[in-house]
Amino acid sequence: MNASVSKEPLDARDRPARLTVGVVGAGRVGPALAASLKLAGHRPVAVSGVSAASRRRAAELLPDVPLVEPAEVLARAELVLLTVPDDVLPTLVEGLVGTGAVRPGQLLVHTSGRYGTRVLDPALRAGALPLALHPAMTFTGTAVDVQRLAGCSFGVTAPEELRLAAEALVIEMGGEPEWIAEESRPLYHAALALGANHLVTLVAQSMELLAKAGVTAPDRMLGPLLGAALDNALRSGDAALTGPVARGDAGTVAAHIGELREHAPQAVAGYLAMARATADRALAHGLLKAELAEDLLIALADQERRPGDPGPGKTR
Repeated sequence: MNASVSKEPLDARDRPARLTVGVVGAGRVGPALAASLKLAGHRPVAVSGVSAASRRRAAELLPDVPLVEPAEVLARAELVLLTVPDDVLPTLVEGLVGTGAVRPGQLLVHTSGRYGTRVLDPALRAGALPLALHPAMTFTGTAVDVQRLAGCSFGVTAPEELRLAAEALVIEMGGEPEWIAEESRPLYHAALALGANHLVTLVAQSMELLAKAGVTAPDRMLGPLLGAALDNALRSGDAALTGPVARGDAGTVAAHIGELREHAPQAVAGYLAMARATADRALAHGLLKAELAEDLLIALADQERRPGDPGPGKTR
């Protein structure tokens, strides 16, 4: 459901007071969000990070903000960003609560796409105010991330009484709040991973294959093509499908797979899976004629049954 948020400046009473901000987990996300909040007038006061890369990011994006232990971050900050990997988050929350680090009235914000606010229930029982604010953006860990937050959608889950505060924080970071129900968070996150994470894999594979084919600048060749394909897909959905699978060119698809078996056998399984998914969608939306689809699907099935293919992650 789209958030009905006015584009007009927030009324002062709807904005959170200027807050001291702490970051637990100086990965690629936390320092960028804290730097964005700083631009909105909040004051980063503490950050925790373990690896050398984390400490370097914190120093670059949050200069002069002291690096301390997680419990000390909570002791210093009114708004705490928990920006750690999904699998670490539940244990982190329980540990912070168990050591008495969480204070009543403290805003505790996690940025996990997978979880809503239920993962923060131990902190809620300790009196904290829980928010789930997930930026639908890929991060580099550099200052460019702060700029990319402008217009970025955030998947937001929050108790009813904290909706205004959640909206205000997202808008102050330059983002657009999109309300996600607690029970829909895993599906929401799966959708983003399917579109963004797998896209990187597909593009990287495509560039490698173009390089093997002798293309000197695969990125320059793919840029306009992929930009147009993405724009068409966002505008038109399945109607934007093109290429040999959507046309039902079974011979061309078979030739592709033959080349992949010879030059990049690790890419065969992915090509087959995406070709079948594309064929199914093209057929369902009337783009692929039934008589052509039959030959194409038979060809794909024959290729999938072909013996001697390497398993996932293996090469001949």
